[in-house]
Amino acid sequence: MNFSGKIVLKKISTSSLATKRLMSLFFILNVSFLVSSCGVYSFTGTSLSPDIKTFTIINFNMATAGGPSDLPQKLTEQVKEYFQKNTSLTLQQNGGDLLIEGTITGYDVLAAAPTANDQAGLNRLNVTVQVRFTNAKDETKNFDQSFTYYADFPQDQTLNQNESRLLPTIRENLVQQIFNKSAADW
Repeated sequence: MNFSGKIVLKKISTSSLATKRLMSLFFILNVSFLVSSCGVYSFTGTSLSPDIKTFTIINFNMATAGGPSDLPQKLTEQVKEYFQKNTSLTLQQNGGDLLIEGTITGYDVLAAAPTANDQAGLNRLNVTVQVRFTNAKDETKNFDQSFTYYADFPQDQTLNQNESRLLPTIRENLVQQIFNKSAADW
């Protein structure tokens, strides 16, 4: 086989290779510095201090007429599960670094989207929860706040026909609001 082509090897200088390595190291150090200088950061979206290790959820209660009797229990369990899934905190019966207490203060069906005939085009199930949050490590994070979420259903249907379909979405959104305010500090 006759091969007349020339192979040209470009000699990579050791100084060029050292420069690339140095720049890579510089980039990694800068990124590390930026992430650490942002304060307490978690990839789950929480802004909890690293010295917080435990949380306690007191069973929610019902302080309004109407609504299913198991609503407080289901809401309590969903808040516990959400914290366990999205933080590294340990659930304690009492004495946790974080304490959440809640009361369902509103369970109302309201008219939404009125029509020209003074009738509701839609009905709205509105659920309100009053939450008291206590952070034993940082009192400035404490709050006592009301959270509300709603879901609409057709005016020609009853609440009983829609309640089991609407409540999971309402609970899920209330849990997300509570978590965002307490653990994510939004």
